[in-house]
Amino acid sequence: MIKLFASDLDGTLFNAFHNVDRTILDAARAIVATGAHLVLATGRTVISARDLGFEDVPIEAVGSNGSIIRDGAGEIIKTFPLDPAELEDLMRSFPHVCFDCVAPEGSYITGTREDHEAGFRRDGLVRRIVMRGMRQRRGGGGERRFSQSMGEVLAHEICKVNCRVSDDGLERELKAYLAEHSDTLVNAPFNPVMFEITQVGVNKGASVAWLAEHLGYAESEVAVYGDGGNDLVMLERFEHAYATANGSDEAKRAAGTVIGPCYLHAVPRHMLRTLRRERGRVVIE
Repeated sequence: MIKLFASDLDGTLFNAFHNVDRTILDAARAIVATGAHLVLATGRTVISARDLGFEDVPIEAVGSNGSIIRDGAGEIIKTFPLDPAELEDLMRSFPHVCFDCVAPEGSYITGTREDHEAGFRRDGLVRRIVMRGMRQRRGGGGERRFSQSMGEVLAHEICKVNCRVSDDGLERELKAYLAEHSDTLVNAPFNPVMFEITQVGVNKGASVAWLAEHLGYAESEVAVYGDGGNDLVMLERFEHAYATANGSDEAKRAAGTVIGPCYLHAVPRHMLRTLRRERGRVVIE
């Protein structure tokens, strides 16, 4: 029996507009009402599921690619921070890169707001529009402070580093640096033009497994859903793994089972069908 459903958000649980709508919210309520757990497994920084549109539903979160785990009330129960010395070396090695350094309470960004926005210029027109909307609706991400010095960044427990590099040469240098430091750092972006850096061994799959064990569940009692690059380890790890039809080919191979697209609410519908099959009638208010 599935007791924990863990899902990526954008391109997976969320609708085509990267939002929670009534169908998703009703499904979340019904899932939790059965006693099962719904977990947001995302690259986003999640402070509160309520701010993302889930209202008062108690939902756990494996945020920032697994580096920050929160309980159903939004309280932190586990973090996997970057080593400060390794983070300092990364920032010293690339002083002209605008690093978005994610801590449990929010983000500390080494560049200006304009520097941060410039990184999105490499996206196509449609993706730029989508990403702009996501940033404007970025509820649950906590505070954001720009133009932070190295000392100001290192004063916080940094769990993940995001960046986008608009210069091809600099992008190659950063990729080479990360390859040289693959024993300590891992880059698992949902979008190939991004960098999403965590400590090695930190990923959605490992953190969902940690949360399941924390709650007293076996991995065979977990179902996971994803669509992109930062979901691959999670999809490969669990027996019950599902990729959305709109997901990448890599995600589909990793999951082994493909369900419908996010814009037809394939994930919440699949979760409810699973509960009905295993537990009988599920009431949606």
